[in-house]
Amino acid sequence: MPTPDLHAVELAETAAAAFREVFGAEPEGLWAAPGRVNLIGEHTDYNEGFVMPFALPFYAAVAVAKSETWEFHSTYGEGSTVRADALEGVEGWAAYLAGTAWALNESGYPVGPVRVAVHSDVPHGAGLSSSAALECAVLIALADLYGHEIDRAEAARIAQKAENEYVGAPTGVLDQSASLLCTEGNVMFLDCRDFSREQVPFDLAAEDLVMLVIDTQAPHRHVDGEYGARRADCEEAARRLGVPFLRDAPKDATLDDERLNRRMRHILTENDRVLETVAILKRGNVAGIGDLLTASHVSLRDDYEVSSVELDSAVDAALGAGALGARMTGGGFGGSAIALVEAAAAAKVEAAVVEAAADKGLPTPRVFFARAAAGAHRVI
Repeated sequence: MPTPDLHAVELAETAAAAFREVFGAEPEGLWAAPGRVNLIGEHTDYNEGFVMPFALPFYAAVAVAKSETWEFHSTYGEGSTVRADALEGVEGWAAYLAGTAWALNESGYPVGPVRVAVHSDVPHGAGLSSSAALECAVLIALADLYGHEIDRAEAARIAQKAENEYVGAPTGVLDQSASLLCTEGNVMFLDCRDFSREQVPFDLAAEDLVMLVIDTQAPHRHVDGEYGARRADCEEAARRLGVPFLRDAPKDATLDDERLNRRMRHILTENDRVLETVAILKRGNVAGIGDLLTASHVSLRDDYEVSSVELDSAVDAALGAGALGARMTGGGFGGSAIALVEAAAAAKVEAAVVEAAADKGLPTPRVFFARAAAGAHRVI
């Protein structure tokens, strides 16, 4: 078992303390799974394209033990507990936990009732995969407790099933894959068609660079209609072209629908940007990916139309203050942006982002440094 992340250990100990207080018993183990940042490759996952996420040092930690009934406790806010006689019909935050257990059963990995206490510091609603972190932490916990050996790539599909079919969010498999498969110090190049993957070194410090994550504090919404509408556009464009997914579309393909053409153009050019990013990082030139990050944002803003005034403000301000590249990250419609910055300019860029939001009357962004952290693992 890999060495647990020290921050994950701290979070898991808090989850264990909550478990003891709420359930009056000891957990059988502690597990943690991280949120993620997608370096580049946005909305390509459900088009069987390419993505490049890395795990954030923010985790959903769970303390779990077998039980006679389903009981879920979260420390979020003032804390809340959900009890259920069966897995069906669980709503709210607990749906991600119940849905994961349901998906395991549906996938041929039977699990029974458990008590779960959750403590997470993955920013909620920031587009950093707080829901996937919950799913993946519970999934590896249940697999361990019930003796199932599940390949991590298959586990990501099971967690995605929970989010798609139980929770009702039509997301691709990027978030769960990142939480389960990323490794410390690397960005993961993932082919969402065959699940082949490669860990690509991502050494910011060697070039005196930092990656800023800018949580705009604008709610990040997936279960509303916009995310599903983009996916439907891609499926319709592929259908009209007679290809399985837009990844398979000819580079010069056009349709008699301008909206669908824009959606397709983003997917095709974004896949190319991911491949270029891989090549540049393999040459040890992290600074060289800046222009690709910015081009990705322009494409997401103009062709895919998933940015927002808060995201555009953060990206524009970061670039204006000297960032080498910046883009929204995640599904869009709020959430977070990232900026690749020379370490000496980090404070200037952060100040510019905050000032720009204030000038526009937007929420004050939360800005923090990102590093490539460890993926999901058992803590104790």
